[in-house]
Amino acid sequence: QPESEVFEITDFTTASEWERFISKIEEVLNDWKLIGISSGKPLEKGIFTTGTWEEKSDEISFADFKFSVTHHYLVQEPSDKDGKEELVEDDLPLPMQDLLCMNNDFPPRAHCLVRWYGLREFVVIAPAANNDAVLSESKCNLLLSSISIALGNTGCQVPLFVQIHQKWRRMYVGECQGPGVRTDFEMVHLRKVPSQYTHLSGLLDVFKTKIGCPLTPLPPVSMAIRLTYVLQDWQQYFWPQQPPDIDALVGGEVGGLEFGKLPFGACEDPISELHLATTWPHLAEGIVVDNDVYSDLDPIQAPQWSVRVRKADNPQCLLGDFLTEFFKLCRRKESTDEILGRSAFEEEGKEVADISHALSKLTEPAPVPIHKLSVTNMVHSAKKKIRKHRGVDEAPLNNDVLNTVLLFLFPDAADKLVDGFESKASTFFSGNNPPPENEDYNLFSQFKSAPSDSLTYKLALCLCMINFYHGGVKGVAHLWQEFVLEMRFRWENNYLIPGLANGSPDLRCCLLHQKLQMLNCCIERKKARDEGKRGSVSDRSPGDARGAEHSGDNPDKEKEFGKSWESWSDSEEEFFECLSDTEDLKGNGQENGKKGGNKEPVNLKPEGRLHPHGKLMLLHPGEPLYVPITQEPAPMTEDLLEEQSEVLAKLGTSAEGAHLRARMQSACLLSDMESFKAANPGCCLEDFVRWYSPRDYIEEEVVDEKGNKVIKGELSARMKIPSNMWVEAWETAKPVPARRQKRLFDDTREAEKVLHYLAVQKPADLARHLLPCVIHAAVLKVKDEEALEDISSVKKIIKQIISHSSKVLRFPSPEDKKLEEIIAQIMSVEAIIARARSLKAKFGVEKCENEEEKEDLQRFVNCLLDQPEVSVLGAGRGPAGSIIHKLFVSAQRVSPAPPAEEEPRRSGSQEERRQGMVSDFPPPTGREVILRTAVPRPAPYSRALPQRMYSVLTREDFRLAGAFSADTTFF
Repeated sequence: QPESEVFEITDFTTASEWERFISKIEEVLNDWKLIGISSGKPLEKGIFTTGTWEEKSDEISFADFKFSVTHHYLVQEPSDKDGKEELVEDDLPLPMQDLLCMNNDFPPRAHCLVRWYGLREFVVIAPAANNDAVLSESKCNLLLSSISIALGNTGCQVPLFVQIHQKWRRMYVGECQGPGVRTDFEMVHLRKVPSQYTHLSGLLDVFKTKIGCPLTPLPPVSMAIRLTYVLQDWQQYFWPQQPPDIDALVGGEVGGLEFGKLPFGACEDPISELHLATTWPHLAEGIVVDNDVYSDLDPIQAPQWSVRVRKADNPQCLLGDFLTEFFKLCRRKESTDEILGRSAFEEEGKEVADISHALSKLTEPAPVPIHKLSVTNMVHSAKKKIRKHRGVDEAPLNNDVLNTVLLFLFPDAADKLVDGFESKASTFFSGNNPPPENEDYNLFSQFKSAPSDSLTYKLALCLCMINFYHGGVKGVAHLWQEFVLEMRFRWENNYLIPGLANGSPDLRCCLLHQKLQMLNCCIERKKARDEGKRGSVSDRSPGDARGAEHSGDNPDKEKEFGKSWESWSDSEEEFFECLSDTEDLKGNGQENGKKGGNKEPVNLKPEGRLHPHGKLMLLHPGEPLYVPITQEPAPMTEDLLEEQSEVLAKLGTSAEGAHLRARMQSACLLSDMESFKAANPGCCLEDFVRWYSPRDYIEEEVVDEKGNKVIKGELSARMKIPSNMWVEAWETAKPVPARRQKRLFDDTREAEKVLHYLAVQKPADLARHLLPCVIHAAVLKVKDEEALEDISSVKKIIKQIISHSSKVLRFPSPEDKKLEEIIAQIMSVEAIIARARSLKAKFGVEKCENEEEKEDLQRFVNCLLDQPEVSVLGAGRGPAGSIIHKLFVSAQRVSPAPPAEEEPRRSGSQEERRQGMVSDFPPPTGREVILRTAVPRPAPYSRALPQRMYSVLTREDFRLAGAFSADTTFF
């Protein structure tokens, strides 16, 4: 029998933590396929900036101390000669070749190790946690040994670095190995700069000593030098944009801002500094002198100039402020009454507080229409009430501002017309002129806002401005209260609301806009009733059949309308509910007549005819069929539609539920049947169907007894279903003309509902409703401003904002976070445009006479916005260069000389010293030097290998980063 126990075998071969750590490093290098010879083409010029850098990371641990391993590399095209590539035996590893490559010195944006050593790929091992650091020397050496062993074991030729000391110091030591060669990467980082290293000759001494080359005439050292100058104060250019003057309120303008126009631009200079880098890219040792007493390095003489600008952090921008302040309103909790004090409505409280009061008004005699519609009438009693209760000056909005806003919103109120009011005002809001078709105008359907010429849109902008400049949330509440009172005033006095498209509510717009359109529909109906005039309200065509036949003109039509609308008025509401007995008898007479076939119907007078159909005749009496005057279907806003669909859904699938649902849905059908019966005495269901739904009446040719072909028609199958809704409705319908039917659309009730809805909106709800309009306006504003500057990157961002917003704003209550993102995007665009303008002003693009130079400068300014660093054509002698030179010269004249200890000991060129004049440029803020050479180390007979040292010197930072290679074949 085999033994059941399994012996556990422990492998003691990878014993120590250190060995495990090394094997983990090797494992990672293997996984990333960094083993073996690295091949690639020599680096092209500028590839570090234009190419794409990628990185991948992993985590390893030494005992319980975690390290992250990251591979940084430049993505390269695979070289063409892969198969045929002959490996030269003594080819240097690629990283060592990169050390001497001069095409990518001083890249504007790159990892610090790329800047210091010019490497295209490397691996960094750093403590994983941000606060951990490898401080002791023994630990640093242990890590260095680990990577050295790992590189030796795997044959990896990619340089490996270890980060030591605190993260902020960016201290790295590392190693790169190849066949018989090794490069050590070392670093020095000091706070205080030793004086002998502030110039070129001192750095050359350090470099040569470090190499310790055994050859007596040392091979020449090549040098690249860059001096960076910072321009901070643009004294001669004050920032052109003044914050708007809030107090000046003249003729519809608020501090230079018209109502209905959003402000734009930065309140402070969005560009804080200009950095000029002057570069000598390729100098041989001995060509220039730069020591502690004299320097040849004059920035004007530098062969290469490049510029970068430092942007101000979050500059304050007007449009951004407007949007954020308005967005803050959305989070307010108070209601209008709490903000303005209950007293505002104490005496007139019934108007808003309770619909029942409003409805009870209907029984009172109708108000006398006030023909004079003027601003003074519009600023109603609410104002007086506020005054009375809170002392004169405490109203959040003063009269001037309020009048200006109301005039802007209701331009029709400006004409103090008596009876001519309608004629002039109606042209203002009638839909005669079609809306502009351009895409900017139609943004409202994507954003679910409102058209940019509508009242809702203007209201959003006014509230936005009042919130920012005139009393914040109190001002908003006050204006809204005035607005609601104005709506009621217009409803009671039959004045249409301007700035709204005619017809039923447009469901593509925001709910508030739909509500105002609904109120306009109510006013229109009530007005048509009260004046007994024919409005566009009544001729509605429910089937395709009816629409086609409306062309037949009839002189009686006009008279008929006068009659039909005359008797409609509020007090007749009760009359619609029931029919008199005689009506009932007449109805029955007609029914009997129909059923009895040829029996003569009771003599009925036709009522409510619109015009003869033209083609169709009644089946039984054979008289012409008349199209009746019918009622318009009730207009609906989206919340009413939702409510209705919920009610219908709740009725369930039971028989009664289905029946009830059918009744609710067929109110319109029943009304049309009653109108049809009144207009066509003696008609039958077939007649109605032929006019109302022609497809439900099927005609076919049949041969009768005498052999003649006759056309015989019958109702379709769905009309013959037992207990069909149409048949039921036809049987219950009595011949009642539209004017005497119960109204399908009770405009009084609907108007009161809308007015109540408006009155109970809190400022926060209002801001939520109108935010899409404000975002819409902001996008249009940004588009207009961009069109003046023409910046391609901004065009792209605006497209993104539009697509992002149309996704977010389509839903009823979008998340705050998403709305904030949209506002942030708009603010970033505003900042970019402000920067473009700032740079244009500073480089005098507009003032430039020469067209060619102007174009060059414009291109230069556009590049500064998009690119991290822009080279100046013609260096100090080109058009941009001479402007930059002047900027520095004038800044130097303004600023005091720096204190003695900061000034390096030499004072510039002898010429300057002779004349005792101030230099055109301040002392350089940063000095960078790269020294390179190839020398044999450690013995005179070793291979000549690349050596490189980079040094950077700023006011409080001095760093030397060296890469020194040695031949390991015999050592």
